[in-house]
Amino acid sequence: MKDRIVSEVRQALRDSVDEKTLALGDRYFKEEVKLYGVRIPVVNEIGRIAYEKLRDFPKQEVFELCEELWRSGYSEEGYIACNLSYYLHERYEPADFAVFERWVKIYITNWATCDTLCNHSVGEFVMMYPEYVAELKKWARSDNRWVKRAAAVSLIIPARRGLFLDDVLEIAETLLTDPDDLVQKGYGWMLKAASLSEPTAASKRPDPETQTSGGGIRFRDGPPRHYAPYRLALRHRKDAA
Repeated sequence: MKDRIVSEVRQALRDSVDEKTLALGDRYFKEEVKLYGVRIPVVNEIGRIAYEKLRDFPKQEVFELCEELWRSGYSEEGYIACNLSYYLHERYEPADFAVFERWVKIYITNWATCDTLCNHSVGEFVMMYPEYVAELKKWARSDNRWVKRAAAVSLIIPARRGLFLDDVLEIAETLLTDPDDLVQKGYGWMLKAASLSEPTAASKRPDPETQTSGGGIRFRDGPPRHYAPYRLALRHRKDAA
């Protein structure tokens, strides 16, 4: 049954290829990405239909099907794996962190699948099991750009809800001088989310004018260029208060 569902997903993707969407791939990704060229709303619908057939399956079997999708290397199959795993969030258990960590470390190769998995499945997981935020701090010290970005973007939705703000700042400090543009954008997005929830916390982030962090850490080559928009967002937040 699982093999049949995987085959149906792949056939549905092949039947839904849009040449314009495929051509946009080079615009959205700096790295090489394997794409069918299917619009995201269509991908999401294909995943929803698949889940209707999987709804009563044991969680482990759904995770195994997700693994098969991940192994293809196609981003659209990765998106569907992310969505299927999130549909199961009410059944998450602590042991599931190892599954998500495996996917992040082995299969994530672009910002889109990183953000889709981590915003939702990993973010939901750490809200259910807050002790695993400590594992995200370990991710922030990885040599892998996507694992580092994952550490930050996993806390975006919790931060919007005012959760884990001290941990957000700690992860931001860890990633502060990382030269990778995609890592910078990830923790900048996390800090912006925190600023929308808790201006005091966001204001402790590195100051672009003094070129130091709230903890006194100095930038090597000046502040990352992504900080200015979040200071502006914070100012608007204060003005609206």
